[in-house]
Amino acid sequence: MEITAAMVKELRERTGSGMMECKKALQETNGDIEAAVEWMRKAGLAKADKKASRIAAEGLILVERSADGKEAAMVEVNCETDFVSKGDDFRNFAKAVAQRVLQSRPADLEALLEMPLQEEGGVSVNTARQELVAKLGENMNVRRFVRYQSEGLVGFYLHGTRIGVLVDMVGGSEELAKDVAMHVAASRPVCVEEKDVPADMVAKEREIFTAQAATSGKPANIIEKMVEGRLKKFFAEVTLLGQPFVKDPDKSVGDLLKAAGATVVRFERFEVGEGIEKKSGNFAEEVMEQVRKG
Repeated sequence: MEITAAMVKELRERTGSGMMECKKALQETNGDIEAAVEWMRKAGLAKADKKASRIAAEGLILVERSADGKEAAMVEVNCETDFVSKGDDFRNFAKAVAQRVLQSRPADLEALLEMPLQEEGGVSVNTARQELVAKLGENMNVRRFVRYQSEGLVGFYLHGTRIGVLVDMVGGSEELAKDVAMHVAASRPVCVEEKDVPADMVAKEREIFTAQAATSGKPANIIEKMVEGRLKKFFAEVTLLGQPFVKDPDKSVGDLLKAAGATVVRFERFEVGEGIEKKSGNFAEEVMEQVRKG
């Protein structure tokens, strides 16, 4: 069967793939458009599997929130380059994932990946991801998500698309919740208050402070007071309530919340690519190496 330009054009519009790829798919399926779409999907999934080992440390942080402000979801979706993260295809996929988290309340990442990407059904989140990998030529991952349902409201702050924060707050106002979320984005507290600081972190700091204080030559009871004083300062540095508020360093976040009659129940901060070991290298040298091979 003759593969016409009109057939190739229709398949390109359906799949967003290149002209030669569409022509090959039509040749393989004897001009059957529907079969060609399915053939390209299968070929695309195979391509996606081959790219799975490549490091994806760029991407987006997105937040979707319910109309009443009591529920919100935040997701991190990764790709390999900043260029792809700015494209509409990748952004639309990430937004759809965030909407799915908000609406369907998946228990974990595995459950999310198995859900249909769209509310009305269709391919799963993971299949849609694989198809996008095949289309755009980069590895992509839905890395993590968090979903809050609050008795008060869920405030959020996005610093562009690279840092996102959710704050579950009871009392206060929308503006205060956003201010606290902005503070978390900038100051990176470990937890809300002193009792939430991980025990191993406290033990490690106590050990360091004790060793430092021991060099002073002071009596044991004085050393203990020195250690407690340093721990108190440490708690102020790492807890949300103890930190100086970024917009007004003369008062702590705890003072700010108390004055407003508000309580922060929990918060979550995401930053694109944090904790992912990125490939390092000399980009100019990599280009030259390609030129030499060429």
